[in-house]
Amino acid sequence: MRIVSLAGGIGGARFLRGLRAAVPDAEITVIGNTGDDITLFGLRVCPDLDTVMYTLGGGINEEQGWGREKESHVVKEELAAYGVEPQWFGLGDRDFATHIVRSQMLEAGYTLSQVTEALCDRWQPGVRLLPMSDDRCETHVVITDEQGRRAVHFQEWWVRLRASVPAESIALVGADTASPAPGVLAAIEAADFVILPPSNPVVSIGTILQIPGIREALTGKTVVGVSPIIGGAPVRGMADACLTAIGVETSAQAVLSLYGSDLLDGWLVAPEDSSVALEGVRVEARPLLMSDPDATAELARAALTLAQELSR
Repeated sequence: MRIVSLAGGIGGARFLRGLRAAVPDAEITVIGNTGDDITLFGLRVCPDLDTVMYTLGGGINEEQGWGREKESHVVKEELAAYGVEPQWFGLGDRDFATHIVRSQMLEAGYTLSQVTEALCDRWQPGVRLLPMSDDRCETHVVITDEQGRRAVHFQEWWVRLRASVPAESIALVGADTASPAPGVLAAIEAADFVILPPSNPVVSIGTILQIPGIREALTGKTVVGVSPIIGGAPVRGMADACLTAIGVETSAQAVLSLYGSDLLDGWLVAPEDSSVALEGVRVEARPLLMSDPDATAELARAALTLAQELSR
C-alpha cells in the first residue's frame, strides 16, 4: 500500500505516528509544510519538518509536542545575555545541532530535499519525508499594532504574539515561483490513497496546496481528510485565528467547504459534527481526539478504511 500524507506540525506528526502503527508495512510519503521555515541566528529552522522527524524518530518532547526531549537551553541563555534577538523563539541546545547541520549543508549547495533525507538517516522516521518545495517560501501575516500596519513572519505572529493581534491577511511569499520538491508529484501519482491529517487547514495543508502543481496532481486521487475542528473549536493550537483571517468560519463544515469536493472524496468529523455535508464528499463521524497511541492508530485506520471503500 502506498500512501501520501500532507502534514504540518504537531497534529500532523501525531496522526502520522498512528498511521505508521496502523499500517506498518505501507510505503508512506509525507509532504511537509515549509511555509513556517525561518532563519534565526544565521541558521535555517524548519519547524514542521523537524516536528515530523522528531516525533516519528522518537526524539520529540511529548509534553509540548515540539522540540527535543531532555532539552537544555544554555545557548539560548547565552544569546540572551549578549542581547541577541529574537529571544521569543525558544531553540534548545539539541535542536540547535539539527539547524547547524541543515544550514551547513544548504550553504554547501545541497537542496532542502537532500538535507532532509540526510537528517532522516539519523532519525529513521519510517516514512519518506519530503519538503513541499526546495524553493524558499515563507508565510507572512499582515497585522496592525502599536507599530502600525506591517507584515511579520508567521512565526512572530504565532509564537511571539500568540495570534493575539488579528491577522488582516496571510500570504505564502515565494509560492508563485516555487516548484514541488523532487519526488513530490511522483509520489502523489503513485499513491493508492492520500490522507490529510488534522493539521492547520490554512498555514499547513493550505500552504502545501499553494505550491503550483500539487493540488492539480491530487485531482483524480482518492483523498480523505480528518477535520482539525471539533464542535466549532480547534483540536489544539490557534487555527481559528487563521481561518478568521481568510474569512472562514471555525467549523468542520467550513473547513470541508474550504478544501472543496474537487479535492476531497471523504471527510472524517467528530460525532458532534455529524450533520456536516457537502455534495460529492462522503462524511463519516468518528472519535477524533488523539488521546493516546491506540486512539490515534484507530483514527488513522478509520481514514484508511474510508479511503479504501471510496476507491472501489
